[in-house]
Amino acid sequence: MKIIQTDNAPQAIGPYSQAMKVGDFIFTSGQIALTPSGVMVQDNIELQTEQVMKNLQAVLEAAGSCLQNVVKTTIFLANMDDFATVNAIYEKWFDGYKPARSTVAVKTLPKNALVEIECIALVEAPIPG
Repeated sequence: MKIIQTDNAPQAIGPYSQAMKVGDFIFTSGQIALTPSGVMVQDNIELQTEQVMKNLQAVLEAAGSCLQNVVKTTIFLANMDDFATVNAIYEKWFDGYKPARSTVAVKTLPKNALVEIECIALVEAPIPG
């Protein structure tokens, strides 16, 4: 197992790692809308979802992977009424690729975030040559 850490995503706000690399898989911790400097994005579902996706992308890249290698995501929403909005932004980031996914509504997220997303991805295969 290898701990994944990057300064291009927010540091963990508790006793956990941004991600763990185990064999050919990356397991990310849930990402909320903190900037890499630790500032929470304003209370806006569109802006928060964009920041969450930026954070996931940065963590996956630090692990040698990418969004197109994601096998499964889990989305946690503070309000299921935001489902369609989050879905549209999420779909844009995956650019037609459709990993398996679960979406659940929760009572409260850390730092009162509106959305949190975690994923499991394959490590990107090295380019021959």
